[in-house]
Amino acid sequence: MPPRKLSPVGAHVFVAGGLARTGLAYARTIGAEALQVFVANPRGWAQSTGDPAQDEAFVDGCAGSSLPVYVHAPYLVNFGSPTPATLERSADALRHSIRRGRAICARGVVVHAGSQVEDGARAQALSSVRQWLRPVVEELADDDPDVLIELTAGGKGSLVSTPASIPDYLEALDGHPKVGICVDTCHAMAAGHDLTVPGSTRSLLSAVVKQAGKGRLRLVHANDSKDPVGSGRDRHESLGAGTIGTEAFRELFIHPATRGVPVLIETPGTSETHTADLALLRSHRADAQR
Repeated sequence: MPPRKLSPVGAHVFVAGGLARTGLAYARTIGAEALQVFVANPRGWAQSTGDPAQDEAFVDGCAGSSLPVYVHAPYLVNFGSPTPATLERSADALRHSIRRGRAICARGVVVHAGSQVEDGARAQALSSVRQWLRPVVEELADDDPDVLIELTAGGKGSLVSTPASIPDYLEALDGHPKVGICVDTCHAMAAGHDLTVPGSTRSLLSAVVKQAGKGRLRLVHANDSKDPVGSGRDRHESLGAGTIGTEAFRELFIHPATRGVPVLIETPGTSETHTADLALLRSHRADAQR
């Protein structure tokens, strides 16, 4: 049997001082093999045109080190909202993230699946997804970043927090090939998938493949959780320091669906803890190769 294709392990890095000056430098400090960045205010609608010099240095540095790059869209984006202003701003924010992602050669733009605001309004929310998100996806060229729908932490009104909720969301987007799925381990735990049970991570990934289709899983966020299973709370913790433990992260590298798929941390802490998180993931990846 040929050796398993390696999944690069990396991190979300902050870029307040510049994509290359801060973000790429930090990625190198912690030994990241892939990275994710914000290209706009993550908690607002304000947008940035970026710094062409920093963009160029970032692209050159990532290419020289063979670092896959991903962009995370702002948290306020919600294509399930019943409010026209929110939907319009969401589409504009995602288009901006895609444009900036194209400029820095990103492979994908991660966007939270969103939520319905009113009880019993899933059909209406999915209609909004079709009306507002589908046109954004249809505009994508082959060399544009993919749009990666991230399963959320559950809670009231969540549109896609479990694998079973994936199909009708993808249907609203006509199953467009530029749409992929991003799985977050903290979100999965919060949404009720108990990752402390041996084999549970593998069963989660198998369910995602079954519901989304082969090849749709294109990114994994590896985060421990501060809260217990089913909490509905999206609070990340360093790997092994939360309620999930470490076995779940080893299982990430065993499943066939994650072959070559980047695994990124979004954990709190310092360069030391982030370095330790990535070292743990590399150790698990090495075990999977044996």
